[in-house]
Amino acid sequence: MKESEGNPLHLKSINHISLLCKSVEESIYFYQNILGFFPIRRPGSFKFDGAWLFGYGIGIHLLQSEKPENLPKKGKINPKDNHISFQCESMGAVEKKLKEMEIEYVRAVVEEGGIQVDQLFFHDPDGFMIEICNCDNLPVIPLGGEVSRSCSQLNLQIMQQQQQIHQLV
Repeated sequence: MKESEGNPLHLKSINHISLLCKSVEESIYFYQNILGFFPIRRPGSFKFDGAWLFGYGIGIHLLQSEKPENLPKKGKINPKDNHISFQCESMGAVEKKLKEMEIEYVRAVVEEGGIQVDQLFFHDPDGFMIEICNCDNLPVIPLGGEVSRSCSQLNLQIMQQQQQIHQLV
């Protein structure tokens, strides 16, 4: 197998997602106090308002919309909408906290081969969908192979190392 076949752009990891905001301050509060991200230094050469946050191995770049009134309004919570998903340690603790914070959410369950994955979906201040799940329960099974692994960070690292070894061979 050629090195470029499995990773044609030589990617290493996801770095960040950028989100347009009606209010950078409201979004900072949400991502910091609800999801646990922390602010990091943003280059001062940018000529527009925004903020960078980091957590769980990913950056969130918040960009102040030049026309916040033109951003889409929050709609109904729809698990089939664009979203970012986070794995958690305890679905019960997450649901309890969302109730305490009076954050509206929708529950969903995925079942595959006797394995159940619980999901909670809710919006950030601008209507971007957030999912919290116990996705570690569901194995990752490549369509072209027999290998089965969970989504956990440790197993992801093992899978990446094995992919690198395969590329060298």
